[in-house]
Amino acid sequence: METQHNAHSATTHRFNLGFFFLSLGVLISLITSVVSFLNLVFGTLDKQFPDVLNATYQYGYNSYDYDAIRGALATLIIFFPIFLIVSYYWKKNSKSIGQIDAVIRKWVMYIILFLSALVVAIDLVILVRYFVSGEITTRFILKVIVVLVVAIIIGVYYILELQGKGKIFGFKVGLWSAIKSSVLVLALIIWSFYVIGTPGQQRVWRLDDKRVQDLQSIQYQVINYWQQKEKLPATLTDLVNPLSGNSLPVDPEFEQGKNYEYNVKSDTKNDVSFELCAIFGAPIPKGWSENQNYGGGIMPVTYPMAANDSAVSSMPTIRPNGGVNDSWDHQAGRTCFERTIDKDMYPPYPKPLKE
Repeated sequence: METQHNAHSATTHRFNLGFFFLSLGVLISLITSVVSFLNLVFGTLDKQFPDVLNATYQYGYNSYDYDAIRGALATLIIFFPIFLIVSYYWKKNSKSIGQIDAVIRKWVMYIILFLSALVVAIDLVILVRYFVSGEITTRFILKVIVVLVVAIIIGVYYILELQGKGKIFGFKVGLWSAIKSSVLVLALIIWSFYVIGTPGQQRVWRLDDKRVQDLQSIQYQVINYWQQKEKLPATLTDLVNPLSGNSLPVDPEFEQGKNYEYNVKSDTKNDVSFELCAIFGAPIPKGWSENQNYGGGIMPVTYPMAANDSAVSSMPTIRPNGGVNDSWDHQAGRTCFERTIDKDMYPPYPKPLKE
């Protein structure tokens, strides 16, 4: 009899290492999923509904603008299914655990409630901060609603788990919560692709951005060539110089027959002009773009200065909005950019003195 009592006592007080790591997995995967979910909501709403107080009107595609959204999206896609799987086995194993494991289970749920409440409180503080600074917009209301919905779903589920209630409105608590959260996550993922574009669209924009950068490089080389020789190159191959290391960029899809074009329009004493052409995959993105961290936090990107009818840009300048200026505005298909060199702004280089 005593032997059976000791065996029962050892069983009820045992420490299950596997259950401990399942508990740790639930804690980490849930908090990671919640943070990435809220970051993705905030990022997509900022992109879809930019506030002109915190945005800059820009031309062109900047991959950096989408980095935060991509990171949150990728994290959510991976960690949320992990959370559902780990939670399933964690709940399944919770039916036959010892006292120590039961204490661990309660601690995990209390920690989840605490950390979730903390994350929600911090996000609400940030929202109120921007509200009192004048952000009374649609996206502000949507952010508040989403934060409260997340808090309610997590709070209700784990409070019911702590109370030991297995059903709510005739549905199993775990299944009902999993369905609701899965629908929310799936809807957010679909919405985020609608806002930032599909991977195929992102690739097209990145290819076009590469073309604009290549044309800027060719433009600089043409101007430099004219300043040195006081004549325009007849063809782009004239720019190639093994001694200086100058090389010509090629269209990223040159294997599909796409090439950059260069044509001399005029090369006289009073008029020096040329045009550069490329085949683009899509119109240049344009519109208000939210500055990350609401101004000042975005990494500056180097782009040439704006060109106009009388001058051509050759040296880069810092554009804090990270966009390409309207001198490279293009549509899908073949687009040409005519440039005129202003000799006062870009005079020929002085000739070396002869001895």
